[in-house]
Amino acid sequence: MSKIGFIGVGHMGGPMAANLLKAGHQLIVYDISPTHTDPLKAQGAEVAQSLSEVLQDVDTVISMLPQGQQVREVYLGEQGILARAEKPLFYLECSTIDVETAQAVHAAVAAKGGLCVDAPVSGGTASAAAATLTFMVGGSQQAFLKAQPILNQMGKKIFHAGAAGCGQMAKICNNMLLGISMIGVCEAFNLAKGLGLEAKAFFEIGKEASGQCWSLTQYCPVPEILPHTPANRNYEPGFMAQMMLKDLNLAVQAAGEADVAVPMGEQAKALYQAFCESGGREKDFSGIIEWLREQEG
Repeated sequence: MSKIGFIGVGHMGGPMAANLLKAGHQLIVYDISPTHTDPLKAQGAEVAQSLSEVLQDVDTVISMLPQGQQVREVYLGEQGILARAEKPLFYLECSTIDVETAQAVHAAVAAKGGLCVDAPVSGGTASAAAATLTFMVGGSQQAFLKAQPILNQMGKKIFHAGAAGCGQMAKICNNMLLGISMIGVCEAFNLAKGLGLEAKAFFEIGKEASGQCWSLTQYCPVPEILPHTPANRNYEPGFMAQMMLKDLNLAVQAAGEADVAVPMGEQAKALYQAFCESGGREKDFSGIIEWLREQEG
């Protein structure tokens, strides 16, 4: 198996990296927080003390970072990895970021003679741990085919969305839909409760009726319906509300740049903004059901 450099091993990157170790890869990992790298070190990974050190003896680099700004710094900065790489490498950039930054990384990698994919993920921390993530990949066909064997060890469904930046485009559209649908599911359960309909009865009907969706059938925001959901753990994430807000901001920004009307996306952004400002930032995004209930009356 190859040696892979992995930058950003937090809530999502950590379990992704762990699955690569389980698959037999050698890993050298880098993160600004030792609490993130220590568990991987215990599993056999090397720990780099700098970005330049993570490039030693690797042919492939994976990154999983919170924001586009960090991606620009890590890839495009004066002290970034493209400035320090001594040979062309293969890069899998798995963060969820703006399309412009993703395309800038692709262009910079190509100028150095390397290959790159933008490959944001869907599925949250549970899927990251179980290696069942969905990857939405942007880049050339050559880069996609090269990425597939690695992505298959961290995920279950791998889609080639198109050229450079198309992975981010798909992720932004998907998560805007997810945010909207979760709010709709939460409102439907709150209405059912207000009318006197039992949550379990509504769930059993809704999952078979025309309103069924992933937010209802796989990630139900009501406790004691599906045992694996954050609703049963006091909305411990999961997928933090502040990350949903980040993705909705990206979607609304992209819609403005493309001159596309997304009134529901804008409303979902406003509601998650209010939820986060009220103390929900680090709760699971499905926890907005409680905040919505507090707005009643």
